[in-house]
Amino acid sequence: MAATPPAPPVVIGVDSSTQSTKAAVVHAATGALLAVGRAPHTVTGTDGARESDPEQWWSALREAVAAGLAAADVPPSAVTGIAVAGQQHGLVVLDAAGRPLRPALLWNDTRSAPQAAELTAALGGPDPWLARTGSLPVASMTAAKWQWLRTHEPAVAASAAAVRLPHDFLTQRLSGVAATDPGDASGTCWYSTATSAYDPEILRLLALDPDLLPVVAPSGATRVGTLTPAAARALALPAGVAVAAGTGDNMAAAVGLGLGGAGLLDHPVVSLGTSGTVFAATRTRPAAPGLAGFAAADGTYLPLGCTLNCTLAVDRFAALLGLDREDTAPGDGLVVLPYLDGERTPDLPHATGLLTGLRHTTTPRAILGAAYEGAAFTVLRALDELLTACGLDPSDKEVRERPLRLIGGGAQGRAWTDTVRRLSGRPLVVPAASELVALGAAALAASAATGEDPVALATAWGTGDGETLPPVARDEETWHRIAGVLDRAAPSLLA
Repeated sequence: MAATPPAPPVVIGVDSSTQSTKAAVVHAATGALLAVGRAPHTVTGTDGARESDPEQWWSALREAVAAGLAAADVPPSAVTGIAVAGQQHGLVVLDAAGRPLRPALLWNDTRSAPQAAELTAALGGPDPWLARTGSLPVASMTAAKWQWLRTHEPAVAASAAAVRLPHDFLTQRLSGVAATDPGDASGTCWYSTATSAYDPEILRLLALDPDLLPVVAPSGATRVGTLTPAAARALALPAGVAVAAGTGDNMAAAVGLGLGGAGLLDHPVVSLGTSGTVFAATRTRPAAPGLAGFAAADGTYLPLGCTLNCTLAVDRFAALLGLDREDTAPGDGLVVLPYLDGERTPDLPHATGLLTGLRHTTTPRAILGAAYEGAAFTVLRALDELLTACGLDPSDKEVRERPLRLIGGGAQGRAWTDTVRRLSGRPLVVPAASELVALGAAALAASAATGEDPVALATAWGTGDGETLPPVARDEETWHRIAGVLDRAAPSLLA
């Protein structure tokens, strides 16, 4: 009887997001997505608080990996690498045994807005922050959350034996190594993209001992080790599986799209998820108040604009109106600013939702359509800020003709794609792959196992390929109507 041939090598890319963990089991040679295991997270908090128990992330990772391997029907011996891409900016404080001292403060926890303003002033205003970190310490950034912890829970801050980002916490659980990468580290506001290292002056300002922080690996593709015996047992995997340093979710999505730094924003990305993000890979290092000047996982830069209110906020409007999320119509003179959780871009952390333009003839479908328009406008205006910061004119014809890559859960919805096409007037590329963060993490895992370049791997896998939707005429009237309302309302929304 002929021997059964060994299973082809596979890698696991983990997407640990705000709401859930996904574990993508990927054929290491072809990039074929064999299966995805999933496990939910619990987020708690009201009045701006958003927290999760990091131990639940670890439990969810184990559950998702087991489910993914079972669905893929591959033996554990076939797994050669694993990498984690995590939600950015979250603050995880650990005791000496590596156990969380409290729930993690998540990226969308806005309680640290006063501390962000204090930090900005303490360093001499926005310019020094932009020069050092490429970003301002708005409420989302980890530095502001650490300062909030020092202010409101000083005993917890004083007893911290380690400070981690969400993906760092999971990578350390896997490998036993306290390591991060430049991409996710650049979202802390205590890592300098100018020097590619933690900034000593900012750490002193934060009274944050650098010994509490993980080592920054040279790139997200760096192999930091292998599964510890304990992690291997927990995941039912071989102990020799390579563990990558991993990265933040946005950086992993860029890897999954095959984005490198070869050109100036040839393929800007709009991601429609719980938050809306815009980013592009570039070799320039822009520094603008409305952007996060992140590093990319491959050693280049990933300038990014982020809004807090995107698909979740619009779905809330659909629920309030008793409509299916696709049962929508154009806004018909309405303006909805769906800032239900405050807003990050523009920087309005205390904002609430706004609806104006109601008439007797207004329909629920039009209100929902206006919510889509308000959310899409906010994301697309952040894209214009990004292009401008990188030396491009958003109104230039050649720039406008560059396609947008539309990703995230919203990219699978007709209402979202129609609204983005109408307000941008640009062609859209909608990648066929739906798990780009996990696929980017899988490319990092394959890189850790083989030493190959992760962006080149993802490009060869074709994970960024997809359908191209031609442009439609830009809806200038709706664009300018929303812009006028936002600009007039912004001072009152700051209250």
